[in-house]
Amino acid sequence: MSVGTTARTDLNFYFDPICPFAWMTSKWVRIVQAQRDHTVDWRFISLRLINAHVDYDSHFPPEYEAQHEAGLRLLRVASAVREAHGRAAVGPLYSAFGARIMESGPDAGRAPGWQGAPELAADALAEAGLPTALAEHLDDASRDAEIQAESDEALSLTGKDVGTPILHFAPPDGTALFGPVISRLPDEGQAAELWDHVVGLAAFPGFAELKRSLREQPQLPSFGVTTEQTGPVEDWHAGSRRLKK
Repeated sequence: MSVGTTARTDLNFYFDPICPFAWMTSKWVRIVQAQRDHTVDWRFISLRLINAHVDYDSHFPPEYEAQHEAGLRLLRVASAVREAHGRAAVGPLYSAFGARIMESGPDAGRAPGWQGAPELAADALAEAGLPTALAEHLDDASRDAEIQAESDEALSLTGKDVGTPILHFAPPDGTALFGPVISRLPDEGQAAELWDHVVGLAAFPGFAELKRSLREQPQLPSFGVTTEQTGPVEDWHAGSRRLKK
């Protein structure tokens, strides 16, 4: 279950299925992918594993640990899918996860960690045309070493003071960046324009960072923000809503 090598792709996209901003960026990437026939390798980064050293009670809002644990559970299933059905199966599964987690209505009122429930995983697997029995890997901690290795791989490309998603353009030699972090989904024309701007920055020798920590809540049903609304602005320092730096 090693990270392994892949055929050359246009983009390596490192995601945690629990991250709403990774989901928004993935929706943008899929628009561009359809327009330009780009290849994307969907790879793993676990917010729970990269924050294993952090005291959640003192550093994060109360729901974070359960959410991050749910993301890790879903990545275990994705790992089993990749092993059994190949790397091309991961993208459709991530899409099915996101549809249930981000597009199904507000999180408010749901039990912490609901995103990692067996029923959700099984439904997502079925939508992706995969065996629902693979949901049994939600608790398969033997897969954590692979997920940790891929998370470490992502952070080795950017440094550690980042969040998700991480995008590696024109791998293996191209630049990897945290983001872009977007709260609104561009239309088809804007999607291509934004892609060209981001790729242009990534291609410039020595480019490292553009950043602001203020973010709108994303226009997603899970936040109760419609595409006609502007989400409330929050301050995300160090790539998260940490209570402490």
